[in-house]
Amino acid sequence: MPGSAYPAMIDTLRDFLDDLAAAKLDETTIEALAAELQQWRGRLAPLKASEEHRMFGRVDNVPGHGQVMCPAIDIEELDETSVRAQVTFGDYFLGGNAAAHGGAVSLMFDELLGMSANAGPGGVARTAYLHINYRAITPMNRPLTVTATVYAIEGRKRFVRGELKDGERLCADADGLFLELLPGQQ
Repeated sequence: MPGSAYPAMIDTLRDFLDDLAAAKLDETTIEALAAELQQWRGRLAPLKASEEHRMFGRVDNVPGHGQVMCPAIDIEELDETSVRAQVTFGDYFLGGNAAAHGGAVSLMFDELLGMSANAGPGGVARTAYLHINYRAITPMNRPLTVTATVYAIEGRKRFVRGELKDGERLCADADGLFLELLPGQQ
């Protein structure tokens, strides 16, 4: 797996997406950026790999597993039934009016609750359902606390709850069911 170059590149990509989302671009800059991105697409195309050989989203020691679709989740505590972390929604995740997009919040919960559901013994579990309650505006560009706890296990079913807080203020909470895969399922 990757050395120190991959996490640094992912951090740069996250910063780039935040900068792009926050920028007011002129036509010249848009054209130049589009041309450079097209050149990079040409360089990356021959490197395309099957899912099991890709790095994106598969690097365990990098926030967000080395992918940028979800905001980086920095784990503070993780045990067999719970996880506590910090998450910051950068400008790339803006929904409007200085609030994180609800879809980014739900994606973050899916990642974190899934992490909690898969931390204990047993096989890999996948999301069966995820319910999000948006309680208050989720602020941008500052660390927020997010937690998830497995509160029940019934056979292959793992029930998980989570909370996203800005200090003491509850921004959102989630309830999910994760189902342990049967042998041969992926």
